[in-house]
Amino acid sequence: MKDHVYKILELVGSSEDSIEEAIENAIARAGKTVRNMRWFEVTNTRGFIDNDKVAHYQVTLRVGFTLEE
Repeated sequence: MKDHVYKILELVGSSEDSIEEAIENAIARAGKTVRNMRWFEVTNTRGFIDNDKVAHYQVTLRVGFTLEE
C-alpha cells in the first residue's frame, strides 16, 4: 500500500443557484490546472442578499490533492 502525501489549497466557489453548484464550480475550475484532487472540506459558507432575496452563494473549500512522485 502506498503512503499518500497531500497538499492543501484553498478555493472560493460561487453560484447564483446553490451552495452545491458553488462547490462544483470551484472544483471543476481547479480541475483544469490541478491534478490528483482527492477530497474537499467546506470551511465557510456565505451569501449575498439583494432586494430581500438570496442573490449569490459563496463557499470556501480546502481541497487536498496528492503530490506526484
